[in-house]
Amino acid sequence: MNSIAQHVSVYSQALNLRTQRHQVLASNIANADTPNYKARDFDFSRAMQNSLAGRQSAGGIGLAQTSSAHMSGSGGPGAAELQFREESQSAVDGNTVDMDVERAQITENALQYQILTQLIGDKFKGLRSAMASNNS
Repeated sequence: MNSIAQHVSVYSQALNLRTQRHQVLASNIANADTPNYKARDFDFSRAMQNSLAGRQSAGGIGLAQTSSAHMSGSGGPGAAELQFREESQSAVDGNTVDMDVERAQITENALQYQILTQLIGDKFKGLRSAMASNNS
């Protein structure tokens, strides 16, 4: 049973990171016309390694607990360390968003998210099938 929990945990962490990356990429697209906006992204592989190792990214901020009833938590962005994307085109207004790059990245990220959800669905379908055959 521990193996199942580990698989689900890995998939859950990957989905969370894919969601976070989608938000970052969508923010880049939303700010394509904002002067001096610098496009951001993160290395998914490194973020996944950090997540699996239980590490917070550099600059994570611990939340203050002013009461013993408060839950502990982290105000940091999680395992993903946001970085500025390398500039691929010069813009007069200082904006570094390249819409072609952003569209390609958001499409690739959405596809990876869809693959993960399919893997999770298949995993649970297999578990249901195994449990149904044991009950017969």
